[in-house]
Amino acid sequence: MTDEGAKDKITGKAKETMGKMTGDRRKETEGKTDQAKGKAKGAMGDAKEHTKGIKDSLTGDDKS
Repeated sequence: MTDEGAKDKITGKAKETMGKMTGDRRKETEGKTDQAKGKAKGAMGDAKEHTKGIKDSLTGDDKS
């Protein structure tokens, strides 16, 4: 499974780095926000997979 928020994390890190290099605090903060959004998306994806696994184990729908 791929991390659903990976794109946001990567672009956020790039924005943060560019902001630091150029002294643009707004761009740096925007990058940190994008990274946080990516982490949240990843956590939601993990939670969805976890609940699906629980449901499958309770109903006997395990397809592994």
